[in-house]
Amino acid sequence: TMNSDLSIIVLTKNEADNISRSLSSVGWADEVILLDCSTDDTIAIAKKICSANRLRIVNTPHVNDFASLRNLGLELARNEWVFFLDADEEIPPELSQEIREAITNKHKSGYLVKRKDYFLGKTLRYGETAGVKLLKLGRKSAGNWRRRVHEVWDIKGEIGELEASLLHFPHPTVSEFLSRINRWTTLDAQEFHVQGGRSGYFKILIYPQAKFFVNFIVKRGFLDGFPGLVMAVMMSFHSFLTRAKLYMLQKSQK
Repeated sequence: TMNSDLSIIVLTKNEADNISRSLSSVGWADEVILLDCSTDDTIAIAKKICSANRLRIVNTPHVNDFASLRNLGLELARNEWVFFLDADEEIPPELSQEIREAITNKHKSGYLVKRKDYFLGKTLRYGETAGVKLLKLGRKSAGNWRRRVHEVWDIKGEIGELEASLLHFPHPTVSEFLSRINRWTTLDAQEFHVQGGRSGYFKILIYPQAKFFVNFIVKRGFLDGFPGLVMAVMMSFHSFLTRAKLYMLQKSQK
């Protein structure tokens, strides 16, 4: 059954490998907005899955400000409630039912959603990704997104939490993971630099080691086996690159 009070917003760039699973999980929503800058078959696949009367495709330029794209999605949405779905995410039936019930609550402005990660063929139950809760569902008029990367939805009002988990299938290969880390850390460093953040030898050397220890030992990432080890190493590398690139930005302005 479709729900006329919810818009699904997806940012897409060459997501031909993911978009089918993602959009097939939201057949109950009456509006799906793709903010797209793809050069592959993403749109052709999306058109086969979603009927023309509920799929809206907006061609966007390739930008490195994802908050601005999400805010554009808020402006375009026809419905009061919106759900921001990533192309590598899937909404299982139990979560879709919860969403449809949640948006009937007149006192809430948004909802946190738990997310379950699948990486290198394994469900990650420990480490950095375990226990993640993201603000994915909210009223379009309740607030805007900020921060160019690793965006934050700044919603005003009462925030609830849903019980069922969103399914996440990121980084199908280690090489793709590395490519994304390189891109994300450049944007992260630029964002920290604009905000007046500082880096130095101590942070570059110590923070990545501390991050690995917390994720792999304290948060028991080792219990996820090899995928847990790879994830802990990658996120430590993310920390290293962000601080190294921030330091290089500082040096370039002296």
